[in-house]
Amino acid sequence: MTAAAPTAAPAPRAPARERWLDPGNLAWLVRKEMRDAIRNRWMILYAIAFTLVSLGVASGSRLGTGMGGLAGYGKTAASLINVVMLFVPLMGLTLGVTSLAGERERGSLAYLLAQPVSRFEVYLAKYLGQSISFLAALAIGFGTTAALIALSASPDAHTEAFLWLAGLSGLLGLSMLAIGALIAAAVRRPGSAMGVAIFTWLALAFLSDLGLMGASIAFRLRVQDILALSLLNPGQVFKLASLSGFEASLDVLGPVGLYAQRVLGDSIRAAMLGVMALWILVPLAFGALVFCRRPI
Repeated sequence: MTAAAPTAAPAPRAPARERWLDPGNLAWLVRKEMRDAIRNRWMILYAIAFTLVSLGVASGSRLGTGMGGLAGYGKTAASLINVVMLFVPLMGLTLGVTSLAGERERGSLAYLLAQPVSRFEVYLAKYLGQSISFLAALAIGFGTTAALIALSASPDAHTEAFLWLAGLSGLLGLSMLAIGALIAAAVRRPGSAMGVAIFTWLALAFLSDLGLMGASIAFRLRVQDILALSLLNPGQVFKLASLSGFEASLDVLGPVGLYAQRVLGDSIRAAMLGVMALWILVPLAFGALVFCRRPI
């Protein structure tokens, strides 16, 4: 009798933590991150502060008109653009940094990565959990303001512009969360990461306009070059997209706005939404790559 040929042993299954993405692990991690975000005092304070600022802007928009109460949706949305450009990036950057850097400082990140989960799952879950909580905070602010405007008998026909601004604010916040998470992945020390986040906020909120103006004068940039540089700032993209939602001329932004309106025409909304999506996906991808390859 001839001995039976030995059968090949089945290939060992890779441990869960070596797999790229497991939906069950991701769902569990997202729930954990959302619970942590709800307990985060900064998230609660930001939600309350944004709600109060939104109501203050809606009330202040009618000062000087001799009328009391809250302004309509159109005036409130127009007044909120600059407030959102300052407030939402600060929220997104700081929350994106503290989510990852805080756990690294407490030592809980190392414990979490010792579980049968992958680094990509942890990073993506942190971003998704923070995003859901962040969008909920913005929804509370915009929703409370919209409800009180409706109850004050001062609503107008610009409800669509108000909703458009609320949606764009969410996209701006998601992009800033992604940038904040990227900073936390690249800068290991929590204090340094927060410093970089604050400097990034200052650069995007204040220095970009001055730098763009100075560069255009010093190098005599063409209007198309200035528009291209403006797209490198998600805040400027948000402003272009927001003003296009009011169906008004973009001449308030000077030659850059007029050039964008002339070149893009009716597709300016779709183009700005595409650029905002890139400002979410690109930092998120780079942050995940850095987090997966660098030591804790």
